[in-house]
Amino acid sequence: MSEMILVYTTFPDWESAERIVKELLEKKLIACANLREHKAFYWWKGKIEEDNEIGAILKTKVELWDELKKELKEKHPYTVPAIIRIDVDAVNKEYLKWLLEVTK
Repeated sequence: MSEMILVYTTFPDWESAERIVKELLEKKLIACANLREHKAFYWWKGKIEEDNEIGAILKTKVELWDELKKELKEKHPYTVPAIIRIDVDAVNKEYLKWLLEVTK
């Protein structure tokens, strides 16, 4: 397994997604983020909901997981945010080197 992880989360709108991602970048908790708009279907308060969301794939190193998760929980606009860690089995060495250099 590499030293890199991906963290997946979603936001209700572009404004909150971009604001929080930029804060995480400034704190060097992530090296990079990819944002995509998508349609979400989910259970909430006993019924199926349907909304547009912004999905975020955050790229960071494994030792920042706890701090990143804490920051996301504190800043996230959702009551129950999805903050999902995905362990990276392998990554090209050039990308990993860059990621390790730009994060704290």
